[in-house]
Amino acid sequence: MDLIVSDRFRRNEPGVFSDIPDVRLTCSDYLPLADLTSCLRANQPTTKLYADPDAWARTAILSVASCGKFSSDGTIAEYAVDLWKVQRCPVPVKRD
Repeated sequence: MDLIVSDRFRRNEPGVFSDIPDVRLTCSDYLPLADLTSCLRANQPTTKLYADPDAWARTAILSVASCGKFSSDGTIAEYAVDLWKVQRCPVPVKRD
């Protein structure tokens, strides 16, 4: 945050970003920086896991493998039945 308000990024417009910390921490209904410390703390296990390529790959593969129920295929199938009231139309598979 200090770097942003230091005018490093907008030397031709000094002070253009000076109100960002106050607005983001105190003057808004949405305060994205208010919990930055706890967010960074919660991210520490992920950072540690990422440093171990084998553990990261295993976790990523298991995560992708287990998210099938959240795929767009399931959503579209629900739309077809619940909203559009259409039946499945099987597509024959060609076998050589």
